[in-house]
Amino acid sequence: MPDNQPLSKQEMQRKGRKVFILMLIFFAVPIVVVIMMYRFNWIPTGASIGELVTPVRLLSSPLDIQDNEAKVLTPLFWKEKWSIVFVADECGQACFEKLHDMRQLHVSLYKDMDRAQRVLITKMQDVSKIKSDYPGMAIINQPAVSVTNLIQQFQVNSENVTLSNRIYLVDPLGHLMMSYPSDVPLADVRKDVTRLLRYSWAG
Repeated sequence: MPDNQPLSKQEMQRKGRKVFILMLIFFAVPIVVVIMMYRFNWIPTGASIGELVTPVRLLSSPLDIQDNEAKVLTPLFWKEKWSIVFVADECGQACFEKLHDMRQLHVSLYKDMDRAQRVLITKMQDVSKIKSDYPGMAIINQPAVSVTNLIQQFQVNSENVTLSNRIYLVDPLGHLMMSYPSDVPLADVRKDVTRLLRYSWAG
């Protein structure tokens, strides 16, 4: 018959130490790896295709800024998911093409779709066609002064933000950390975003 006697106190302590060490390795090693990657500027699989925003920029949303349904953005809006952002004054043909690209990019993330959100920041007030063509996308468009304030925070390379036709990436801590010029192919943007999601546990 098998020995069903309870473990001694010493054996239980030894087993507890093993469990503690395994848990420490499980949780500590990823953190150490990320710190070393940052310390030595090591990127696991090739260089980033997008342009890094250095230093990363913590976004500060005006307290009264609202979406197209007049709902005030909560402080957690930029801190729940990765945000794929486009900025436009009025949304013309070039804007609609980028919104299409953003939707294709989002869908292509497959199982990671829920970790990202699409965001349009615009001064345009009649966004009924945008809502109809691109459901599920957050549209930030009022009040005008606050939208202008937020738009200015996306400026890189001294460009006019609303004319640059860039796609911006905001991490789940609310930092603007990367942007993609208008001539970067969508497939390359997807490679970058997929890589970031793979190596990040945030969002």
